Amino acid sequence: LRDGRGPLSGFATCVIWLLALALLAHPLGQALPRRWFDGERFPYRCYKWEKQGRIYTRIGVERWKTLVPDMSRLLPDMVKKQVDPTAVTAAQAAVLVQETCVAEAVHTASSLLGLLCLRLWPGWGGVIVWAVWFLLGNLPFILIQRYNRPRLLRLRSLLQRREQRKGRHEHTDTDL
Repeated sequence: LRDGRGPLSGFATCVIWLLALALLAHPLGQALPRRWFDGERFPYRCYKWEKQGRIYTRIGVERWKTLVPDMSRLLPDMVKKQVDPTAVTAAQAAVLVQETCVAEAVHTASSLLGLLCLRLWPGWGGVIVWAVWFLLGNLPFILIQRYNRPRLLRLRSLLQRREQRKGRHEHTDTDL
């Protein structure tokens, strides 16, 4: 395979491997137990250098994030990412936080498993194929999750506080 005399070239072998990764990413991501994912714990928590996601504003994530495919628009079993801040609950925001963690985990794993291209096609060819896979197929999505998560965590906290205040003020007069 690697010497060019096999049935597939290094390029074709890499493409088949990456296509398999792409096809398996969704069902494997959906199968992961959500209890494994907490947006406030390692490795998903926001780090100081990220400045609560503002670092991603500097690289323009909010401008280009709508230009990349959103699988939740295509696949009915995925949690929809579009949020109406006036209608969302704290519980729904918490689910969205978890989903950003899952997406980040899946794209990180895909990036790392894509490194097999360096073995399937040694040399610059494998490096270039993997770099394209990482830079176009995974890194933008990881950045989007890291940009959105602190915003969703703030929204969740705000909604939790509102719901707690509302719960304290809603009481019935049992003497009536």
